[in-house]
Amino acid sequence: MIPVQGFDGAKVAILGLGRSGLSAARALRLGGAVPVCWDDNPDARARAEGEGFDVMPLTRAEDFAEIATLIVSPGIPHLYPAPNTTVAAALAAGIPVDNDIGLFFRSLGSAEWHSMDQPPKVVAVTGSNGKSTTSALIHHVLQDAGKETQLAGNIGRGVLDIDPPEDGGVVVLELSSYQTELARALTPDVAVFTNLSPDHLDRHAGFGGYFAAKRRLFAEGGPDRAVIGVDENEGRFLAGQLSEGPGDDRVIRISAEGKLDGPGWSVFARKGFLAEYRKGRQAGSIDLRAIKGLPGRHNHQNACAAYAACRALGLAPRVIEAGFHSFEGLPHRSQLVGEAGGVSYVNDSKATNVDAALMALLAFPRIRWICGGLEKEGGLAALKPGLAHVVKAYVIGREAAAFAMQLDGTEVEICTTMDTAVARAMADAEPGETVLLAPAAASFDQYDSFEKRGEDFIAQVMARL
Repeated sequence: MIPVQGFDGAKVAILGLGRSGLSAARALRLGGAVPVCWDDNPDARARAEGEGFDVMPLTRAEDFAEIATLIVSPGIPHLYPAPNTTVAAALAAGIPVDNDIGLFFRSLGSAEWHSMDQPPKVVAVTGSNGKSTTSALIHHVLQDAGKETQLAGNIGRGVLDIDPPEDGGVVVLELSSYQTELARALTPDVAVFTNLSPDHLDRHAGFGGYFAAKRRLFAEGGPDRAVIGVDENEGRFLAGQLSEGPGDDRVIRISAEGKLDGPGWSVFARKGFLAEYRKGRQAGSIDLRAIKGLPGRHNHQNACAAYAACRALGLAPRVIEAGFHSFEGLPHRSQLVGEAGGVSYVNDSKATNVDAALMALLAFPRIRWICGGLEKEGGLAALKPGLAHVVKAYVIGREAAAFAMQLDGTEVEICTTMDTAVARAMADAEPGETVLLAPAAASFDQYDSFEKRGEDFIAQVMARL
């Protein structure tokens, strides 16, 4: 665990006692602080009390008279659509508001680092889609190369739960917009921006606020190297803001849409081949087509981001390529569940928005598509380029009929439940086709999480194979 520095003897309030909240409380106590905890859930409060933490509500400004700062868990709104009552009270009292990510960055370094040959580094990955796969891929490549590495944040362990990194160690963090927006300290050595598409707009008061939350990792953090996806206007704008000119290789531009020209440092994927260019010359290449753990253009973009981050850490192209080939992918993200009779079964339950689902549709030529759920803002019109790959759609969810009506020109069967959809898709599937779960919607109308939805898909498929 990373002991939190700077609060020895001080009272620090913790709002939200899930994984990150309890982890922050433990790390604060280890660093000498006195945590004061609260959660609206009585079971969560009981768990905290069971570990010996003080638990009390903090709903008025006067409740913060002896509090040094307030640490807020990611799921709790601190500004939009309206601040949580405890956050509002802290702000009214003039109390700083932070999160576990801010505590991590202010506490990671130690005096021992001065005697290390290679002080530890932090790679932080953010973006709308692909950040989990990109983070896991960077971590895997480093492990495969024999490096000491830890994976944390939205994936793996809580950021404060990791072990203090050793000489030459690398910490890989996946960070959401909720985390980057609130953290008071953000100082990664390498920061990665994968892409941007509309998501969490209520929490950020629109698309501009969402982009601003992501941008803080780069503007506030000042990383030594920034890996920026430039397939959207926002990425191109961010790369331009960070760069001193076309040849500034502190910014590594990445793309999955075509060749990147110029004298700077770039990594792009075209027709299944990854290429690295630096100062106008090719410096490395990888054939991505045969790498089963990275299917489709969206995963080729993830590969470009991971490759660029690993190159920024000093790894050779062939070392990175070897790591790519042994990467098996992540559960619920283009996960190959099984193959039978010439039909592939792929679980992409993490495709909870239209952009992620479109990337999944574009990855396979003939698809029996299981989709539907709690639809997000913006409708399904953006899926149109991928619908040409869909042989038939099998729609699940409470709003299946309304969802199906938007798939104009596509053969559709309203199934409502996963077991019906899987049974019908498997009965119809022919050799060369893929039965794909890529919902383009949230899971909460039928499942507690996208993971539970993906697990149901896997169970239904395996029961019939």
